[in-house]
Formats: sequence, structure tokens, C-alpha cells
Amino acid sequence: MTIPVEQLTDPAVRAFVRAVNAQDRAAFAAVLAPGATMSDDGSDRDLGQWAEKEIFGVGGHMDVETEQAGGRALVVRYRNDTWGEMRTAWRFVVGEDGKVNRFETGQA
Repeated sequence: MTIPVEQLTDPAVRAFVRAVNAQDRAAFAAVLAPGATMSDDGSDRDLGQWAEKEIFGVGGHMDVETEQAGGRALVVRYRNDTWGEMRTAWRFVVGEDGKVNRFETGQA
């Protein structure tokens, strides 16, 4: 069972997932705060390079299974053309301006 994107609690996280699933680079950039950071499996990565390699260049897609922490912690069935499908955990830090300052992802 998945949670429809429109029903995700946090507006910034909802916009993030919508942008990923639509493969919309402009919408993805718009939801991120200037200087936003991220990590994958505990290692900080260059967000722009990572997004191109793991999302936009390979058809990344998020099917949200659960959300916690006011919608800022997700368990997702994530798939892309490189890795296939895997269960991943995502945590988001959202600023007062409603932009994602940081996200962390890794195996769930």
C-alpha cells in the first residue's frame, strides 16, 4: 500500500516527491533551499551530481509506504534504471521558509 503524493503531510516533502516522480528538475530545484545538502547511506554527497545520477538521469521514482515525524521521515519503495527497486528511508530538514535544507536517504 502506498500513500498518494497529494496526501503527504509536509508541503515541502510533498513537493519534493512530486518533482522526483515527474522528473521535473526545475520543481526539484525550487523546493531546495540555497546551499541544501544531502547524504546517501551516511555519506555526504554533492546534491546536484547525486540527483542527476540517482534521479533524473535514470528515471527515479518514489512510492511512499509510510510517513512519520510530521511527514518529514518516509519509508519509500524507490526505483531507478540503475538499481531497480529498493526500500529506502528518507529524512528531511525543512526550514522556516518551507524549503528543504537537507535530506538523508539510505537503505530501510
